[in-house]
Amino acid sequence: MTHPLDGEAVAAPLREELRTAVGTLAEAGVRPGLGTVLMSDDPADARFVELKHEACAEVGLASVRREVDPDAPPGALHAAIDDLNEDADVHGVFVQLPLPGHVDVPAVRERIDPAKDVDCFHPENLGRLVAGDPRFEPATPRAILALLASTGVETEGADVTIVGRSDVVGKPLANLLLQRGPGGDATVTVCHSHTQDLAARTSEADVVVTGAGVPGLVDGSMLSPGVVVIDASANRVERDDGAGYEVVGDVDYESAEEVASAITPVPGGVGPVTLAMLLYNVVAAASRQTATPVDLPEIDRS
Repeated sequence: MTHPLDGEAVAAPLREELRTAVGTLAEAGVRPGLGTVLMSDDPADARFVELKHEACAEVGLASVRREVDPDAPPGALHAAIDDLNEDADVHGVFVQLPLPGHVDVPAVRERIDPAKDVDCFHPENLGRLVAGDPRFEPATPRAILALLASTGVETEGADVTIVGRSDVVGKPLANLLLQRGPGGDATVTVCHSHTQDLAARTSEADVVVTGAGVPGLVDGSMLSPGVVVIDASANRVERDDGAGYEVVGDVDYESAEEVASAITPVPGGVGPVTLAMLLYNVVAAASRQTATPVDLPEIDRS
């Protein structure tokens, strides 16, 4: 029988422990703060940012939002980031992707203060992650590892196929899975839009993780019996009946659940854990920046 992976069940105890850590920081006069930057008029992007602020409020974090007109010049985005970098009450900076086509993304990456780069966006932090000495682990890959741990799946020696090579999911997750120790030591295959015969790769895997942003890209016929499926995408598509939109993943859930031993729903799978992991990084950043020791939750990855 397929086991649906409830992201809320994994995220809830982590949020509770973070509340305790936030309370410890408050006693020292420190309130962790997240600053977000949105340069989009897509309602889905706005909702993703709103969820981050709601999560901050629930745990006791402060939050500041900066919204930039998507038609504005890149300098307006840079100024918003600079403002958050310089704000001592903001300990983490998050820029919502994707950005408009006229914005140079590498320049934005380098604009964020590495010490406040809580989603591992800056090249310095990405380099440290690859080297095995991360300042931060990006929220979605860390959430995926926590969900895998909740199933009891051992990554050591497992064949993991990642579908998607984005800088925020595919690439950092591959590097984390390759590291030595708990949550690592896996044999990793990364697939992308130029991969020949995607089904041949996914059908050989013990674990399949998708983050390509293509609805229905993977279905049950492409999976081996007993596989664990983690769908990290959240694609906004029009409903069949034309009555608005719904959020779906890259995996055709109905066919995949017939063969998988465990699978994440969309929504409700990776999303809640990703939010909790982002808050974790903000609390960690506040502790470092203010030199205030705090006991952070242990993240189970074994």
